[in-house]
Amino acid sequence: MKKYEEPLYRYENIRDRIYPWVKNELKDSHALNGKRLSKNTAAIAFAGDLKVVFAIKRDGDNYEIVTDNMLSPDIDIEAVYHTACENLVRDVEFVIGNTWDGAYSIIADGIHEASAICFKHIWQVCVNKLKDDLVIMVPCKDTVLFAPAGQKKVVEEMLLHGRRAYETGTDRITDTVFVFLKEKEELTVYEG
Repeated sequence: MKKYEEPLYRYENIRDRIYPWVKNELKDSHALNGKRLSKNTAAIAFAGDLKVVFAIKRDGDNYEIVTDNMLSPDIDIEAVYHTACENLVRDVEFVIGNTWDGAYSIIADGIHEASAICFKHIWQVCVNKLKDDLVIMVPCKDTVLFAPAGQKKVVEEMLLHGRRAYETGTDRITDTVFVFLKEKEELTVYEG
């Protein structure tokens, strides 16, 4: 029996409990199947140095990272991504908070904050409200920071805070800086 045929991994049994996790390095403190994830981890490229892996919620705050052998060869990985995002929207509330330096942060449950980067609609609402492009950092799994690109001092302070969080944080994601462009409605690596 193939792993994806086992009841514990059959897609119809796990599809409602799969979530997208944004990663740069393949390691995570909440992963049941190891702090360091396998090269066989099912993943898709996202933006810059980021990739999206998939986590199955098991019990409590424990998650099992999906590996290639857990998915049937006929499963469309893009469809898994969309299902995982739908599950996240259904199960996790994302709130926008203010930081001390005038930037903003995404607050969720301490596990899924970084996954907010996947939601174009969050960034679209923010650029419309702030009437500016957004500079975004995802230094750690539980930390997403953003600021209006036109507020240079706020952006500088946010970048300092984000880099400190990356250097000292657990479950680090990336020190790459991103921008969500209001006109193009897309997330890209920040060159500024």
